[in-house]
Amino acid sequence: MTLRTVLVSALAATLIGAPAAQAAPSAPGDLVDYKPVVATAPAKAWKLNYRSTSATGKPNTVSGILLVPPTPWTKGPRPLISYAVGTHGLGDRCAPSKRLTNGSENEVLLMSQALSRGWAVVVTDYEGLGTSGTHTYAVGQSEGRAVLDAARAAARVPEAGLSKTGPVGVFGYSQGGQAAAFAGELQPSYAPDVNLVGVAEGGVPADLNAVLKFNDGGPAFGLVLGAAVGYAAAYPELPFDNVLNAKGEKAVAKVKEACTVELGAAAPFARLNDFTTVPNVSSDPRWQARLGENLAGKTKPGAPVYLYHASLDELIPLSVGKGLRDRYRALGADVTWQEFPLLEHIGGVSAGGPVAMTWLGTKF
Repeated sequence: MTLRTVLVSALAATLIGAPAAQAAPSAPGDLVDYKPVVATAPAKAWKLNYRSTSATGKPNTVSGILLVPPTPWTKGPRPLISYAVGTHGLGDRCAPSKRLTNGSENEVLLMSQALSRGWAVVVTDYEGLGTSGTHTYAVGQSEGRAVLDAARAAARVPEAGLSKTGPVGVFGYSQGGQAAAFAGELQPSYAPDVNLVGVAEGGVPADLNAVLKFNDGGPAFGLVLGAAVGYAAAYPELPFDNVLNAKGEKAVAKVKEACTVELGAAAPFARLNDFTTVPNVSSDPRWQARLGENLAGKTKPGAPVYLYHASLDELIPLSVGKGLRDRYRALGADVTWQEFPLLEHIGGVSAGGPVAMTWLGTKF
């Protein structure tokens, strides 16, 4: 073929309108990018950015970190824990992928228990934590998808050597317990390709209406304010930003940059009514509809569940955990319930976390 022929053919294609090449649509769990990093954990590590889905079904990008122990695994595909952290705050600097590289991650000991058994661990930062936008704190529909898509993304890192069909366990406590619960409930419909074998969830804020009532006016009210910010970010139709008073605007600005301790202490003994021009804003039907969508225990989980709660939990009352247990049982779920007596919220994970990790091991 002569050069003239090539040029004429190209010109003809242009004039006729040759079809343009179409990029394949990106799917939940697809990697946007990844890079090796050094983590303060006994493992090789990669920072991930991956595709996920918001609470309203819109595609988004979530970050996280993958940890793979150097120990060879010879018993089939290496198990993977999709680890959902408890409350880290709403500021981007609070993201676990950042804290695992700067030495400030407080849950690294539990992660290390999994790594020491030869399991890989992937930790999501959740929507808006470490990426653009406001963190959708306490929104289970968003968190559960981020947890499942983190497992999908981990298996797409070639150097990690993980199988897309390998066994996946989900672990989480507190906010992480909520994320784990929704991962279990969403998996059959949202991520049937994820080989989920067990979900360990503790201290779950399963009913946020009950948690709000319990903490309104309490010492850790800042967590409630953080959840309100998270819901307003996830569901723009909710009345919140437009009904804040001057005190509320100042408090919300503080909360959006706060990590765990600052968040809990952001507004001690305050009430939600102190910050809004409209009383009882959470009773608005729009709020109740979205809170209802994020009530855990409405769908049977796709794998066995280990559910635990501290009897003296001062943040998430034991009755909330028992309510979730009862809803699971009514659905016919395979649920193992354990109550840790005479312990408060942090004591619950200190005692229950290692037990939950051991339970997950029985599912691999």
